[in-house]
Amino acid sequence: MAIYLRVSLTRHLIRQMRLIELAQRVLLAAGESRSELSLELIGDRRMRRLNLDFRKRDRTTDVLAFPTREAIMPTGLSGPTGLLGDVVISLPRAIRQAGEAGRSVDDELATLLVHGVLHLCGYDHERSVQEAERMSRRERVVMRRISPIPHIVTLRTGRRRRGN
Repeated sequence: MAIYLRVSLTRHLIRQMRLIELAQRVLLAAGESRSELSLELIGDRRMRRLNLDFRKRDRTTDVLAFPTREAIMPTGLSGPTGLLGDVVISLPRAIRQAGEAGRSVDDELATLLVHGVLHLCGYDHERSVQEAERMSRRERVVMRRISPIPHIVTLRTGRRRRGN
């Protein structure tokens, strides 16, 4: 169960091994123990661009999921294999949402990771009210299975100095 992690942000401290272990637990809890996952933490500007390019929505969002595995498996395989897909999370957006919800950034990050992985598994809350309820129930089950959430993100306060 390989996790390919890319963190293109430097403002906050990310405990990458803990994040990889969390992603592995999410895959296991979602029934994707033989799958691989690409996970990336990015900023709001890049997320806005991805959202515009792929969803034609000119605003940032918290998480995007890009499935890569075929929906129909060839006969004879005993389950999913290979790369499930890419989950991209806007860390600044996750930080804001955590503050608004009164919970930790780690919990918010785990919630977004679960949400993105379930999208890769075929869940789509935008399809219908029933599908949204189905996905929400599955998110709660997966979140219970991966608890407790480890400490992953340390927010650095203070302003960064800009170069000349």
